[in-house]
Amino acid sequence: MPSNSISEIGRPRILALYRTMLLIRQSEEQLAKSHQRGLIHGACHTYVGQEAVATGVCAHLSPQDAVFSTHRGHGHALAKGLAPAALMAELYGRETGCSQGRGGSMHLFSPEIGMMGTSGIVGPCILQAAGAGYSFMLMKRDNVAVAFFGDGASNNAAFHEGLNLASIWKLPVLFVCENNQFATEVPFKEATANPNVASRGASYGMPGIELDGNDVLAIQQAAGEAVKRARSGGGPTLFECKTYRTRPHAEGMGDFTYRTRADVDAWRAKCPIERLRGRIIAEGHATAAELEAVENGIQQLIEEAERAAQASPWPDPKSAATHIYAEPRPVPPEPPPGDRLISYSQATLEALSHEMAANPNIFVMGEGIGIRGGNFKTTAGLYEKYGPERLRDTPIAERGFVGLGGGAAMTGTRPVIDFMFADFVLDGIGEIVNQIAKMQYMSSGRLKMPILLRGCIGIGHSAATHHSGNYYPMFAHFPGLRVVVPSNAYDAKGLLHHALRCNDPVLFLEHREILTIKTAVPDAAYEIPFGQASVVREGRDLTVVALTRMVSRALEAAETLAKEGHHIEVIDPRTVAPLDVETIGKSVAKTGRLLIVDEAFGMYGIGAEIAAQVADRYFDELDAPIRRLNGLHTPTPYSPPLEAAVVLDTDSVVKAIRDLLSE
Repeated sequence: MPSNSISEIGRPRILALYRTMLLIRQSEEQLAKSHQRGLIHGACHTYVGQEAVATGVCAHLSPQDAVFSTHRGHGHALAKGLAPAALMAELYGRETGCSQGRGGSMHLFSPEIGMMGTSGIVGPCILQAAGAGYSFMLMKRDNVAVAFFGDGASNNAAFHEGLNLASIWKLPVLFVCENNQFATEVPFKEATANPNVASRGASYGMPGIELDGNDVLAIQQAAGEAVKRARSGGGPTLFECKTYRTRPHAEGMGDFTYRTRADVDAWRAKCPIERLRGRIIAEGHATAAELEAVENGIQQLIEEAERAAQASPWPDPKSAATHIYAEPRPVPPEPPPGDRLISYSQATLEALSHEMAANPNIFVMGEGIGIRGGNFKTTAGLYEKYGPERLRDTPIAERGFVGLGGGAAMTGTRPVIDFMFADFVLDGIGEIVNQIAKMQYMSSGRLKMPILLRGCIGIGHSAATHHSGNYYPMFAHFPGLRVVVPSNAYDAKGLLHHALRCNDPVLFLEHREILTIKTAVPDAAYEIPFGQASVVREGRDLTVVALTRMVSRALEAAETLAKEGHHIEVIDPRTVAPLDVETIGKSVAKTGRLLIVDEAFGMYGIGAEIAAQVADRYFDELDAPIRRLNGLHTPTPYSPPLEAAVVLDTDSVVKAIRDLLSE
C-alpha cells in the first residue's frame, strides 16, 4: 500500500496513529518543562520531531513482541504502551516509575508490555534484539524483536556484528535506525564513509529500506511488511528512517554551535504530527474540531499523569541494593564422591548434557562448539543429539554473541556462551559489565539473566599472553555476576549443574591445566551452591586458601610439610563471587595463620580481598600477619623457562608456608 493511500488504512487506525504521536509529543514537552523546574534529576533526552518512527513501527507489535531501545527511548516506550505517568514518575525518580526510580531517562523497563529496556550505551540494543529473535526462533514463537537506535550506532561494532548474526540465522528482527543527522553533536555525514545506512543491509543479506522518518504512514506500511516477513521466518530487515530531533541532544545543553537555528526551524516545518493532521483534514477523515478534541484529551491525560508522578512516593532507600541477584533456591546437600574416576572435562560435559536434555531452552554458542565439539571438548557429541539451533557455531564476534546471549536470556531462553579462552571474551566486556550484570537490578527483578559464560583461564602450554589470562578478580568486582573457579572434576560438575539452574549470570572459568585430571565424581546429577568453600584438607597449624590450579599445589605442599610434623589446612573457595569468608575465618580461628595462594596477579586481586575481610572480621584470631603468594605481575611470556618463572610451583608454596610458620 503506497503511503498516499490514507483511505485504505481506515479512520480508526489513522486516528490511533495521530493519537500516539500526540501522546509522545505532549509527554516530551511536559518533561522539558519539568526539567527546567528541577523535577528531573539527571539527563533528559527527548524524542520531539521523531514521533512518526516509533508510532509507525509499534503499531504492528503485540505485548509479546520485544522492543529494545537506546538513550532516546521515551517515544518507543510510550508507543509500545507505557503509561505517561509511569514514564514521568521514572524521570522524577519515584517508586511508581517504570523502573521504580532505578533508571531515569535512559533506562526504561516495562517487560510486562514487551519494553525490554533502554540503554545509555550505544549499540547493545541491536545485539539484545538479535538475542530475543534467537529465543523466539528456538521456542517456535511467531514474535518479533525490534531494535531502535540512532545513526551513531551504525558506526559501532554492535551494528555490524548484530546484523550479521541476525542475517545468517534468519532471526525475526527489525532493525530501525533513526537517522536524526547527529551522533550527539557530531554530524553523521562527517562520521561515516557511507552515509546511506539502508544500503548496508545488502552487505548482510537483508533488505535495507530508506524511509522518510517524518511520514508515519510510509513507516507504518513498511513496518507492517517487515514484521510480517519476520513472523513468517523470512528473517530481519533494516530501516533507515531519516528524521530530525528538534530539541537539543539533552535538555539543558546548548544547541546552536554544531547546527543552526535555521536548520532546526526548517525541520520543525516538516513536523510529522502537523503533516498527518493536514492530510486527515484534507482527505475528510476527521474535522479540525474532532482532532482538537483528541488533542485536548491527550493534554488532559498528560496533566493528570504529571500530577500523579509528582505525588508518587520516593523509593525506600533500603531497597537500593535489592534485585542485584535472583532469589536463591534450596539445594540438597552434596553427595559423596563415590569411586568413579573421570576427568574435569568429562564431568562438565555430563552436567551440560544432562541439563540440555532436561531444559529445551538451553542452547550453546561459540566458535567450533558444533560438529567439532569445542576446542576443549566442552560440547563433544552434543551436536548429534541437539542439532545446530542448540549447538550454534558462531563467527569470530565475541561482543556480538555475548550481547545476543544477554538478549536471549532476557526473553525466556538460557544461553551458554563458550568463549574458549577467557582472554577472548574481553572483546565483549561492555556487554557483560554494562548490560548482563545490571539487567536484573535495573529492571527491579522483573527480568532474569540466566546466562552462563564459560572459558579457559590459566598459564601453561606456552600459550603466551593472549591465551593465559586469569580474569576472575576483575569479574568478581562487579555486582550482579557470579564467578566460579572450580579446581577439580567433582566441584566442576556440581557447580555447573547449579549454574544451569540459577537465574543469575555466571562466569564459569576453567583452568586449562586441570581439564584432564581425574577425580571421583558421582554419576547422578547434583548441585553445589555458590558461596560455599570446601575444606579439602584439615589441619591445625596454618590455613592455606588456594584457587583453581593452586589447590593441587597447596595439597602437594601440605603433604610435604606433613612429613615434618606440620598440619596444614587447605581451603578451596570454589567461587569468588560470592566469597565464603566465614569458612575461611573459622579455619583461621583454629590455626591462627593464613596464606593465600593464587596464580592471578597479587595487586588488587582476590587475595587482597580475602586478606582485608579476614583482617576486618577475624583480626583477634590471627597469630601472625596474613601473607599472599601470587605469580609475577607481568604479561605471560611464551618461552618455557620464562613461563615457568612467572607461575607458582609447589616448592614456592612450601617455602611460603615455612616462612609464615616461623613468624
